[in-house]
Order: sequence, then structure tokens, then C-alpha cells
Amino acid sequence: MTTSEVILQARNLVKEFVLRDQGGLFGHKRILRAVDDVDLTLYAGETLALVGESGSGKSTTARLIARLLDVTSGSVQFQGEEVTGLSRAELYRFRSNVQVVFQDPYSSLNPRHTVERIVTAPLVYQGRTVPGGARTFTRSLMERVGLNPDHSARFPSQFSGGQAQRIGIARALAVGPKVVVCDEAVSALDVSVQAQVINLLRKLQQEEGLTYLFIAHDLAVVRQIAHRVAVMNQGRVVETGERDAVFREPADEYTRTLLAAVPRIRPEWQAARRARAHDRRGG
Repeated sequence: MTTSEVILQARNLVKEFVLRDQGGLFGHKRILRAVDDVDLTLYAGETLALVGESGSGKSTTARLIARLLDVTSGSVQFQGEEVTGLSRAELYRFRSNVQVVFQDPYSSLNPRHTVERIVTAPLVYQGRTVPGGARTFTRSLMERVGLNPDHSARFPSQFSGGQAQRIGIARALAVGPKVVVCDEAVSALDVSVQAQVINLLRKLQQEEGLTYLFIAHDLAVVRQIAHRVAVMNQGRVVETGERDAVFREPADEYTRTLLAAVPRIRPEWQAARRARAHDRRGG
């Protein structure tokens, strides 16, 4: 359940990258502003979906908020504390509260490590004790995300894409975060598997009171999970609002264009599908 408590806030967020044309150090230099004066607010227990086309700046924004990238300018605050200038030790504490689930589970999981080592790694890196021992802790987390705990000694390549993504979710949960950034976390999965992972994320949110920043380009997926939606275009947030309000009456032309591209089931197709189902049941 969402509350009015602000858990994470970005203000005037800017990220610039220096690009050089051919010529190495002496080539022509230009500045790419990937994120341009972005404001975002996350409330405790909600899912805020950050949507836009590829290259819109949404994933860069997510990495700035998770402190995987340094900001060029602007502010990121977690529970009222500025986090853009944290020391290494302070970053460890911050990342206990803000974790990331990445798009490609296979590239984000070390192929040479077992599930047990992958899941407990965040605790080890932070110098924290693994509650109950590594094996027991891992088995418990695997059960929570819908995996067979007897497979804790297996490697990522021995799991399907959906199962591997569940390992990534278990790893994120290991440190007990309050915010999880899902960076295109279901976009690489088949549609049926997407639905299973989304249901898992919603279940975990209800059980743990998690807050999600959900990065996506697929508005059909966003509609299933988001409470609010922020739309990005060319590095800027062009619209923010409650999910149903944005889908029903988008205020920005770019949002209307995105929504127009979402496939819709035509009424005659729905009627035909219901008729076929009726026939299969024998009238």
C-alpha cells in the first residue's frame, strides 16, 4: 500500500557525457546531455514506472538514482538525506536500502558463481554476517522468489531466463532494501514469463512493503504494475501522473504517441475468441 511518505527524491537531475569524434584525445569534443533537469518523487510502498522509448534517458536516470553513475548536477535524496556525495562506506549503507534488478539476468549474474554465492555476495561485500548461514539463507530467499531451494548449488546457465531473473530478484532482496530499481527487468522475457515475474514483484511488494522504480518501454506491462507513471522524452520528464489518469487522458503529445503504439485487441476479435471458447466447452 502506498503512503504519502517520500522515500526517494530527485531534483534538477542532470547527466552529461563527453563524446569525442574520431581522432582520440585530439578529436572534436561534444557534450551529450542524457538526463536534463529531471524531477522525480517516490512514495513509500508505491511503484513508479519511468517510461519512454530507447534513448529517452530513463535507464540513465535509474542508474543516477541508484548511485551507479555520478550525477553531473542536481540532487538525489533518500529519506531526506543527500546521497550524491557519499563516501565508499556510506555508499554501502545506501545500497543496503536501494538495490537494482537489471534487464539481462545472464549478463548481470556471474556465470562462474553458484546461486548461493550470488545471493549472499551483497552481504559479503558489505562485511555483513549472513543470517543463519549461507546455505539456509539462500534456500529461504529462493523459496520466497519461487525457485527450488535444492538448486542453490547450481549455476546461472542451468536456469531459464525467468528463473535467472528470479535469482537477480533474490540477490536484490538479500540486503533487505526499501527501494528496488527494476531496470527493464522483464523486457527480455517471454510474455507468459513476464506476467509471472510481475506477479512475483507485486507479491513481494505487498509482503515486504517495497518501493519500486520500474523502468520500461512497454506500456502494456506498465499498466499491470504501476501506481504512477512518469514519461521521459529526450532526457526530460514530460508528464507525471496516476497510472489510470495518464492512460485515460494523457496531457503530453509524446505520451499520446506512445499510447497509440500499444497494440489493442479489437472488439470483434474478443467476440470471436469468446465464441471459440464457448464452442470448446460444448455450448
